[in-house]
Amino acid sequence: MSQQGLVIRSTGSWYDVRDEEGHIWQARLKGKFKIKGLKTSNPLAVGDRVTMDIENENENTAIITHIEDRENYIARASVHKTSQAHLLAANLDQAVLIVTLDFPRTSLGFIDRFLVSAESFRIPVVIVFNKQDIFDEEGRQQHQPIMDMYAELGYGTLRTSALTGEGMDELRACLKGKVSLVSGHSGVGKSTLVNTIAPDLDLRTSEVSTFANKGVHTTTFAEMFELEPGTFIIDTPGIKELGLIDMEPAEISHYFPEMRELLNECRYHNCLHLNEPACAVRDAVEEGTIAMSRYHSYLGMLQGDDNRR
Repeated sequence: MSQQGLVIRSTGSWYDVRDEEGHIWQARLKGKFKIKGLKTSNPLAVGDRVTMDIENENENTAIITHIEDRENYIARASVHKTSQAHLLAANLDQAVLIVTLDFPRTSLGFIDRFLVSAESFRIPVVIVFNKQDIFDEEGRQQHQPIMDMYAELGYGTLRTSALTGEGMDELRACLKGKVSLVSGHSGVGKSTLVNTIAPDLDLRTSEVSTFANKGVHTTTFAEMFELEPGTFIIDTPGIKELGLIDMEPAEISHYFPEMRELLNECRYHNCLHLNEPACAVRDAVEEGTIAMSRYHSYLGMLQGDDNRR
């Protein structure tokens, strides 16, 4: 008996698959599955839609026989096999990146690397600037130009605080009716935000270590949760790196919207925007129409820096 299902949790070789009636099956893959043109350390991701054969109703087990074509997916460099990608999630409407500009600090380099990676997979991003309650008015004003910079590039931006309730209604509205990958460093308050929106989920949270000023990982595997009918979030382990999968140096600037606009204006079509003459991107940096922080992030990606912090 074949059934359609949605992968809601991956624990390595076994997957939790929810069928159309909402029943959860413990499923494994039949044979080997490969994605054309992409070497991956895992053939299946949370958010994948699959066909499965029920193996044993009493033991609640099934065998996945087919993976439906993906609308999109997002991946990072595999931790164990650097030549391979590790699929994080599939069939996303958006990615929501939770960041904190202090305690722990999310670097602009990390934000930019996440944005470039999401752009390369054609996934829209909303940046949520969390823990607003720890900043006084002066601190908030200092951060406003950073938020404005990303908003002007076309990314959604939100200020939130689970403690004061700031931005929570806007965050709910942002998630409603969509499948969202929720990501960010450990310790940025991701689980606390989700628990505030959907207390029934009771995601595990972790305090930030004041000694290291970094969060402690609480999520081991990616998992999908239904906040309400039609609204899903995919919770991922605190991401240390989002490798730019199979990206050639000349491609990287294509995923910076402000650089992409100028690509035909450089003298050389394969311009890397380093020392080449008549480079429209470098001119824009000097004029201030491209932010210096973004250009520095671009240079870091060219050099292979991983922007973990």
